[in-house]
Amino acid sequence: MARALEGLRVIDTATLFAGPLAATLLGDFGAEVVKVEHPRGDPVRSHGASKDGVGLWWKMIGRNKKAITLYLGSPEGQEIFRAMVADADVVIENFRPGTLEKWGLGYDALSAINPGLVLARVTGFGQFGPYAGRPGFGTLAEAMSGFAAITGEPDGPPTLPPFGLADGITALTTAFAVMTALRAREHTGRGQVVDMAIIEPILTLLGPQIIAYDQLGVLQERTGNRSSNNAPRNTYRTRDGKWVAVSTSAQSIAERVMRLVGRPEFVAEPWFASGAERAQHADELDAAVGGWIADRDRAEVIAAFEEAQAAVAPIYDAADVLADPQFAALGTIATVPDDELGPVRMQNILFRLSETPGEIRSTGPALGAHTEEFLARYGVTAERLADLRAKGVVG
Repeated sequence: MARALEGLRVIDTATLFAGPLAATLLGDFGAEVVKVEHPRGDPVRSHGASKDGVGLWWKMIGRNKKAITLYLGSPEGQEIFRAMVADADVVIENFRPGTLEKWGLGYDALSAINPGLVLARVTGFGQFGPYAGRPGFGTLAEAMSGFAAITGEPDGPPTLPPFGLADGITALTTAFAVMTALRAREHTGRGQVVDMAIIEPILTLLGPQIIAYDQLGVLQERTGNRSSNNAPRNTYRTRDGKWVAVSTSAQSIAERVMRLVGRPEFVAEPWFASGAERAQHADELDAAVGGWIADRDRAEVIAAFEEAQAAVAPIYDAADVLADPQFAALGTIATVPDDELGPVRMQNILFRLSETPGEIRSTGPALGAHTEEFLARYGVTAERLADLRAKGVVG
């Protein structure tokens, strides 16, 4: 079966998370992605957990990619890169603004070689403005967007997520932006620059905070696991020491929950008809729901909620995800062969297409595994490759 992005050529020169993950998403659906790394390698190779010296995050974020090493700060590396750009569709980079220009690889130079090229530039703060030159990471975006300010307990500090949330959101947005630019190219015949600032996508996902402050002067406060829009909404501990999460965003669900826990009198209260007003009575509602749940084991709680058609979910860790039948039915976790580690399990393709599904064709390759094979496409002979290696241009 044909792959949706078959024939699309992507050069991934980005490091760590947001840019490389965007390239991964394109590769999952058939794009040819070549990972261009400094001869030292992308830092993600040594980021986080490893097994036998092999970085595990790299195995996922490097999947469906060919890996070459090339030092773009050298004239020889720049010459080869220009040759690669000539038949590429997309370049994804996350150097500080001005770096590509310093190397003679800015968009003016690259588009002169290939007018249809889409250059996706992923940085912390964008290509211009007073902060553009600052180093930027997802943590800073989680802080500046307002995410940290509303996350955590009311009497606790602002809280950052323990994973790359802003980077992941930016990766999804970058992949969408690239496809939007490629769609526009079908009409104009020209590529363009995607200027992606990590501080922006997460801000959009935070909802109506900006317009609420603009129009009402209202600032959302930290509420822990509670919501200012509905109640009961919280995490609750079960008798066997496990946890569940309950949501009542829909009025009908809220009514079912209160009847289930034996407190139907709440449903008759005038304030119960509004999610925002229910949130003002969260202490009472949490006491009722939490007390009922605390007297039962998690399996019993979930079974009762399902029978009542009320919304509940167990709070999982990675081990629970791997054992869950719904994830298994969806194929959410894939088992993939790896040359270094043998069979490995990782998150599968992000979504399912009925006609052109994505596929994990390979895991993250060894550093420079495809350098010789790929550069031969651009006329780099074995002799020249040896010379480039001696000069440190490739690894």
